[in-house]
Amino acid sequence: MNSGRYNKGTLSMITSVRMLTSEPRKYDPTFKGPIQNRGCTDIVCCILFIIAILAYIAVGILAWSQGDPRKVIYPTDSRGQFCGQAGTPLENKRMLFYFNIMKCASPMVLLEFQCPTTQMCVEKCPEKFMTLLKAYTSRTDFDYYKQFCKEGVTSSMGVPEILKLGLCPAMLTPSKPFTRRCFPALGQTGGVITVGNNSHFDDGSGNMRDAKDLVDGVKNATVVIEARQVAMKIFEDYTQSWYWILIGLVIAMLTSLLFIVLLRFLAGIMVWIMIALVILVIAYGIFHCYMEYAALKGEPGSDVTLQQLGFQTDFTVYLQIRQTWLAFMIILAIMEVIIILLLIFLRKRICIAVALIKEASRAIGHVMSSLFYPLFTFLLLAMVIAYWAVTAVFLSTSNEPIYKVFNETACDHSRATCDPANYTTSLMKKECPQSECLFAFYGGETVYHKYLIGLQFYNVFLFFWCANFVTALGQMTLAGAFASYYWAFVKPDDMPAFPVFSSLGRSLRYHTGSLAFGSLILSIIQIIRVLLEYLDHKLKGAENKCTKFLLCCLKCCFWCLEKCIKFLNRNAYIMVAIYGKNFCTSARDAFFLLMRNLIRVAVLDKVTDFLLFLGKLLIVGLVGIFAFFFFSGRVKAFENTAPNLHYYWVPILTVVVGSYLIAHGFFSVYAMCVDTLFLCFCEDLERNDGSAERPYYMSSTLHEILWENKAEDPSPSAQQQDDGVIKSKPEQAHNESTA
Repeated sequence: MNSGRYNKGTLSMITSVRMLTSEPRKYDPTFKGPIQNRGCTDIVCCILFIIAILAYIAVGILAWSQGDPRKVIYPTDSRGQFCGQAGTPLENKRMLFYFNIMKCASPMVLLEFQCPTTQMCVEKCPEKFMTLLKAYTSRTDFDYYKQFCKEGVTSSMGVPEILKLGLCPAMLTPSKPFTRRCFPALGQTGGVITVGNNSHFDDGSGNMRDAKDLVDGVKNATVVIEARQVAMKIFEDYTQSWYWILIGLVIAMLTSLLFIVLLRFLAGIMVWIMIALVILVIAYGIFHCYMEYAALKGEPGSDVTLQQLGFQTDFTVYLQIRQTWLAFMIILAIMEVIIILLLIFLRKRICIAVALIKEASRAIGHVMSSLFYPLFTFLLLAMVIAYWAVTAVFLSTSNEPIYKVFNETACDHSRATCDPANYTTSLMKKECPQSECLFAFYGGETVYHKYLIGLQFYNVFLFFWCANFVTALGQMTLAGAFASYYWAFVKPDDMPAFPVFSSLGRSLRYHTGSLAFGSLILSIIQIIRVLLEYLDHKLKGAENKCTKFLLCCLKCCFWCLEKCIKFLNRNAYIMVAIYGKNFCTSARDAFFLLMRNLIRVAVLDKVTDFLLFLGKLLIVGLVGIFAFFFFSGRVKAFENTAPNLHYYWVPILTVVVGSYLIAHGFFSVYAMCVDTLFLCFCEDLERNDGSAERPYYMSSTLHEILWENKAEDPSPSAQQQDDGVIKSKPEQAHNESTA
């Protein structure tokens, strides 16, 4: 009686779970893999995506017609002209010179981001002290002085007239170029601020000033251009090292391709070699950090903490501190311990996952063109990124030059908008004789300029949508190709001649709407995450802890949601590639199929992902170590070959990130193959029972790999197929020999 009640309770529980996880698929003798006779899916979303792309092209054309990237590259004088621009009269005048740098000490500079003094383009910065009064007495000195004056200055004009018209600065101070701008050559002797080795200077009005009076002006001017000068240094580093960065990325691509090819023929050996090399590479990183940490012992300033140092734009400063290397060493040690512990606890599952990768290698052996498909994805993503970046630059530089009135004394028109072309004869000039109409910033009041922030937002959103669409296209294409391999009863005779091209054609012809639908959902979540990051940046100074906590929770929730959507989208695309149904139906079927095989998903699929992640980590580590020693000049053989850079971490970081993306692209082929084979395996178990009438499509090896987890899987599908598989050994053997 008790046994009977237990059995009834068990059956009742299984029935309830089945109701929650949908019904398994039934046997269908006509099903032979990816359905050929299919129709278009999610047509509304397809139309919406096409309209969005056309609007995106229109935004790009509008931005290219209005924008001017020279505003970012070149310094701008008081007339809004670009210093050093090729093909203009200012081509040889690359430096920006301030008539009176001390006026930059005004607090208004930090609000308006412009010094209230005349700025002009010059060939080189002044190299000596000189006042206009002194230079006027000597023809040679006056000729030198006129380099830093506006056009129209002649020896027949008197000094008062020149100064009244604002044609020349009252004085020159020795200066040095910094980010293509002339700043006073300040120094320090015995604790006293000096300029040109002098602690005092003549301001051109007969008054002697302290050199320290120049400090505030230089500081404010530096604040104005600090972000730009860091960006320009990084840009210059890229121009100096792009060739070597490209070589590093090619090395990463060749290494990834070689690794994938070797994995195809030597899967078991390569996986264990990969695990050993990852442990060794991280161990070497720990050893190198310790050696750097020990070498800095006793060095002046090496014991300064990161908190005391604060933020520095030159990141190489951090490498001179012991605490930096200690932090690196601790992080790498934690990574090493975590990886070793995972390998120990998952050692049995890793053996099964290795066997699954072997099976994936066989599938890739029949679909070799899939190894080169990531190159097509890279090309499309590069086009999307390039279009977004160029459009963003043109949008950000599509403002018009705005000129404002600058005056040292009280003036009713101060900071008012003006026109430099007729300012000398305007009413504002008559009422404020000492005022000047100078370039202030780039802006505009037209309808286009009012909605410029909206266009930038649209540019970012379409970037996410297009990038996710390209990624989704790659996933569906590979899924269709590997599904055609799995459901081929006689391999490779029953497979299409070109499985990748056939799958790509089906995806674009019938399922552009489904791809757009899935990528749209993901893009909306990603743009919300961007907005949350923007809000977090804006509220950093806020003291409301409740708001901070709420924002932190929202960021965490949307991060988790994005991961879940990516996982569901990936499996939904596999089901679309096989059955040709719309996105929502395919996502529902994939979700319930995974729920019916939950243990297998957790044990096998994720362990395989972990092993493939170790492969990416290995390639990134090897290429990153090579890039570090090359660009940092630590190896004497490369000391004269490596380019001279402001920040050598710029190309290193670029190579590391690029290497990870390249490795991820190649390993995604294996990951997609494993996921597709796994879903097809689960479908095969539900459709068939291994008998002669309903034979399995899986190979005997794949059956042995994945059926080892049957006893641990309490899911309804496993319970349903238990008797059918165990009792049909003769039929199973017949099926295996046939396959």
